[in-house]
Amino acid sequence: MQIHEKLNIWYNKEKRDLPWRNSNDPYRIWLSEIILQQTKVAQGTAYYIRFIEKFPDVFSLAEAQTDEVLKIWQGLGYYSRARNLHETAKTIAFKLNGIFPQTYSELLKLKGIGEYTAAAISSIAFNEPKAAVDGNVKRVISRLFSVKDEINSGSGKKALNQLSEEILDKANPGLHNQAMMELGASICLPRKPTCIACPLNINCLALKDNIVTELPLKYKKSKAIDRFFTYLIIRKRDFLCLQQRVSGDIWEGLYEFPLIETSEMKSVEECSDLLCDFLNLDSGAFKIEKVSGNIIHKLSHRNINARFCHIRISGDINTPLLPGKLVNINEFEAYPVPKLIDRYISLTGLL
Repeated sequence: MQIHEKLNIWYNKEKRDLPWRNSNDPYRIWLSEIILQQTKVAQGTAYYIRFIEKFPDVFSLAEAQTDEVLKIWQGLGYYSRARNLHETAKTIAFKLNGIFPQTYSELLKLKGIGEYTAAAISSIAFNEPKAAVDGNVKRVISRLFSVKDEINSGSGKKALNQLSEEILDKANPGLHNQAMMELGASICLPRKPTCIACPLNINCLALKDNIVTELPLKYKKSKAIDRFFTYLIIRKRDFLCLQQRVSGDIWEGLYEFPLIETSEMKSVEECSDLLCDFLNLDSGAFKIEKVSGNIIHKLSHRNINARFCHIRISGDINTPLLPGKLVNINEFEAYPVPKLIDRYISLTGLL
């Protein structure tokens, strides 16, 4: 029995019942693939359901405001994916009359759709014989064939893609690709693979050589850069100051409290001096009510060291002098904010 035959039998018996697997609609497949990139299925499923309820088709997503899309995406991170999702929805809805491209090569032309996502959509929705190679599949292939190249190197990527195409079930590429992903997600795990339950264990060269947990080989990650944020929670009666993050940096397009970024974390005493300069106000015009401890928020290449400074502004300060814009507390939840800020608000009961 060939590899793809064993795999398909196992998948049809053991696959999880996930909402996007009940459809070959390219919109739903595309949406699930973008959400699930570097996101666990349990978390991604909840977001997928919320997206489908809010934007049931590509036209409703295309017609949405960017802030609406970012708000639904809030907490997933990698916000460029949400912006690309929105831009591509507008392209498909308004330029392609709502019709998805059906081939791998045409899908690659759309913003935010890379090699893996294009292969997944074209194979699952349109039955194009193209192997979809995500992180799970890379792990399965590297172990199955004992690939010794680093998986993100040029030679490693070429080897994994070639081997994935060689074992692809050309008659049922969508089923095969989903089975490969499922195998990596549920059996061929990074640290504790359950090889005894694997339908391909007889074929696995890494298992034969007892090196399963040593593969795949990866580049060492570069050290994360530390950044130091002092957030100013400026309150004037029932209003809070908010500003929108600019392009070219993390959390582009999201809203946050006015921010002072420094080369190191400042003391509480130093914060007062910083505030006078930043707000261009005398110290008597505002009151620092509370300063939080240091909160560390880890991103893929950044460690954000954040402190939240609660400030009460006196009633006679003119609004134009304050940074950002004043937002009524009752309207705050409509604004998409970084997970760091959302978490702090939840923990402190700020609203």
